[in-house]
Amino acid sequence: MQDREQLRHHAGLLDQMAQARGIDLEEAVLEGQLRFDDIADAVLRCTDCPNPGHCQRWLELQAGAARPASDTPEYCRNREMLNAACPAD
Repeated sequence: MQDREQLRHHAGLLDQMAQARGIDLEEAVLEGQLRFDDIADAVLRCTDCPNPGHCQRWLELQAGAARPASDTPEYCRNREMLNAACPAD
C-alpha cells in the first residue's frame, strides 16, 4: 500500500500536469469526460513512475506560460488520459 504522503505528492503532480494542459480535473468529472475512478487510477499509475523528478522539472518550465502546453510529455504514464481530456483549441 502506498503511504499517504506519496499519494498526496503524486495526486499533486497529476493535478499540476492537468492544469499545465488546460484541464480542470473536477470539471472534467462533472462534465462526464472522466470518471473519479479514472483519476484515482491515474494517481496510482503516477506513483509507479521511476522518476517523478522529470515531471516536476517539466512543470517548472510550464509555470507562468501564457497558454496551456500543447502536449503531455512522452514519459508521462497518464499521457493518453490527459491528452484525451484536453479541451479543444
